Amino acid sequence: QVQLVESGGGLVQPGGALRLSCAASGSIFRFYAMGWYRQAPGKQRELVSRITSVGSTNYGDSVKGRFIITRENAKNTVYLQMNSLKLEDTAVYYCNINNGVSHWGQGTQVTVSS
Repeated sequence: QVQLVESGGGLVQPGGALRLSCAASGSIFRFYAMGWYRQAPGKQRELVSRITSVGSTNYGDSVKGRFIITRENAKNTVYLQMNSLKLEDTAVYYCNINNGVSHWGQGTQVTVSS
């Protein structure tokens, strides 16, 4: 059974930075793409960034140039470095892996506020 556990969220001022981590259980991690999604109150969940099993990445338009996704297969972990945070980045951030079945973590709250 796949389990994903996010961490690293918190309260940060505009312009600040946070690094999110997502640790995955099981041995399937390195074979699949991983994604970070976010959902703000009253909005649909949206893709933030995705990284393939071989390290190719893509980003949502709103975070390009500010966020960086990386993965460390030896630790079954994917990271999201978030820089130059804006008020509109406030959301619950979720980690995802899809091995034919979509698996989600519990989410971690990121709040950008002055």
